[in-house]
Amino acid sequence: MTSVDGAGSNSLVLGARKGLADDLAYLRPLYPTSDWRSHANFGELANFWLHVHSSLRSEGSEVVRIVNAYRGQEIDRMQLQQAFVPQLNSFLQHLDHHHRIEDNVYFPKFRLLDGRLIAGFDLLEADHELIHQSLVQTVAHARELLAALSQTAGGERQAADTFAGRIEHLLKLLQQHLGDEEELVVPALLEHGEQALL
Repeated sequence: MTSVDGAGSNSLVLGARKGLADDLAYLRPLYPTSDWRSHANFGELANFWLHVHSSLRSEGSEVVRIVNAYRGQEIDRMQLQQAFVPQLNSFLQHLDHHHRIEDNVYFPKFRLLDGRLIAGFDLLEADHELIHQSLVQTVAHARELLAALSQTAGGERQAADTFAGRIEHLLKLLQQHLGDEEELVVPALLEHGEQALL
């Protein structure tokens, strides 16, 4: 993976940056979000990309909803375990799979379309590393929560609170990344056409 270097690079790091700079999202002014779906080049790939992102947002929010239901005593520990494990696994596997396909298949193709896209996709790939690190920490805290739920010594409420903080951090990073990625991917697809990625 190419690292993001240069002066002021810390301001580009996911979680620190405030959206994408105009030089990275140079196609953004030509293709405003409100016009994407009506554009002649908006096709199945762009639609699928946005659908996957929407699904990831929804799946992550559902994990938070389940844990918060337990924290708010709306469900008990048995109900938490039954809902939490499959939902979290589905979300994390979906996220990891999506990022692997992007890193190994699509991002290299986007870089070849136009040299001006390279820096933006390098940034997105750097995002993936940070998200993966947060994902690993999220899994560790999920295991601690499950261990606490299986014991009678208490501590499950604290473990649920800790996990909630961790998953919310992951989702904050993910929300920013997905939005920034859409501002690079969709305008590039509209500019160059989807056939260039096939």
